[in-house]
Amino acid sequence: MKIFIHSTDKGIWESIENGPFIPQVKRDEVFVNKPSSEWTEAENKKVKFDWIAKNIITSALRCDEFFRVSQCSSTKEMWDILEVTHEGTTDVKRARKHPLIQEYELFRMQKGESIWDVQNRFSHIVNHLISLGKTFDEEELNINILKCLERTW
Repeated sequence: MKIFIHSTDKGIWESIENGPFIPQVKRDEVFVNKPSSEWTEAENKKVKFDWIAKNIITSALRCDEFFRVSQCSSTKEMWDILEVTHEGTTDVKRARKHPLIQEYELFRMQKGESIWDVQNRFSHIVNHLISLGKTFDEEELNINILKCLERTW
């Protein structure tokens, strides 16, 4: 979903990350929300990003997920709820990361396993770790995959 939103418009993703844009004006040394009748065309476009993002997100959700976020006031709030629901909190991510790191470090080709299956299993582990914030350089990945192969390879 993140890739789709980025490809649609960078401003839409910024609305999700930072919350909705609210045009403000300085009056009596204090910033107040600007009346919508005074918004410029650029401000109007930035305000609309949050509504476009809501449309994109809600269109992609199943009914149960939609009801979980339908009362949110911004897409940032929606995204945060969906992120915790699907990826977990920071503590949950950390707890999921450690067993995967161990699985990565102990990764070996299984008896009778094809090279295709090895590559799929390895990619699956690496992709999960990357989604949890672990970084790898290409050389490290290559060395680990070569070490796991049977001697016949």
